[in-house]
Amino acid sequence: MEDYRTESAMLDLAIVIVNYNTRDLLRACLRSVYASEGDFAYHVTVVDNKSGDGSVEMVRTEFPQARVIPAPHNGGFAYANNIGLQAYGFAQGKPPESLPRYALLLNPDTEVPPTALAEMLALMDSRPELGASGPRLILPDGSLDKACRRAFPSPMSFVYRGLGLSKLFPDHPRFAQYNLTYLPEDEETEVDSVVGAFMLVRREALEAAGLLDESFFMYGEDLDWAYRIKQAGWKIWYYPRVVVYHHKGAASRGNVKVRRAFYDAMAIFVRKHYKSQTNPLLYAAIMAGIALKGGVDVGLTWLRGRKMEVRA
Repeated sequence: MEDYRTESAMLDLAIVIVNYNTRDLLRACLRSVYASEGDFAYHVTVVDNKSGDGSVEMVRTEFPQARVIPAPHNGGFAYANNIGLQAYGFAQGKPPESLPRYALLLNPDTEVPPTALAEMLALMDSRPELGASGPRLILPDGSLDKACRRAFPSPMSFVYRGLGLSKLFPDHPRFAQYNLTYLPEDEETEVDSVVGAFMLVRREALEAAGLLDESFFMYGEDLDWAYRIKQAGWKIWYYPRVVVYHHKGAASRGNVKVRRAFYDAMAIFVRKHYKSQTNPLLYAAIMAGIALKGGVDVGLTWLRGRKMEVRA
């Protein structure tokens, strides 16, 4: 397999990795990517969101076959991914034949087994109706990363989650509709969305949906992108036969700004996709619930950070 080709039209797969202060995990991720097996051509672009840990220098020194783009500022996950996608010519009005056949959003805190990329590409090649797909993501403790297969967060799913019903009844199709925990994790199925940590998108679906919405700083942009891909008439598929390892939250754990962005993303998604079709009272209650829960969570995150500073 060729590691990369500079001509986008000759690429089967364009891989975009957004990095922020996860140098060592990024190194492991890139090693796993470049150990991939299969007959396909790919290229990797790392977009660095103003890291201060030497990530850019590491990539340039240890992985000269990859392209690294230092972002001019940390504009968030969607912003940086768009830089990478545009570097391959996506969403710029170019002829389809001049673009890679697929784009992959891949987190730097993931590790892909040798045949994972080839198997995911084979799935997409065999299912032309699929606009996007994702594998089973496994966390360090061996459990499923629930975000790897989701339904769109409907107004009622916000209510069920807010009331804790999704945790109380994880096997109930209504209460557990968002994370689909009522389905076996090894069940291959159509879903509303996979997760941006590993999101494989067909060129034609990407061109139809456009780039990621940069009003999402971090979180929610993958759900929004999946929503637009499905609106364009494509299906999205969860493919658990392929397993990818995810060291989740490495760049965001304990970060107040990131926790705030999580709840901001919820509010943006609801406002963008559900405000016009939701009862005003229910909409107001959902937005108030997001604000209240977010305020408590962000406040507790800040307090934990202060305690750690005092101990240090």
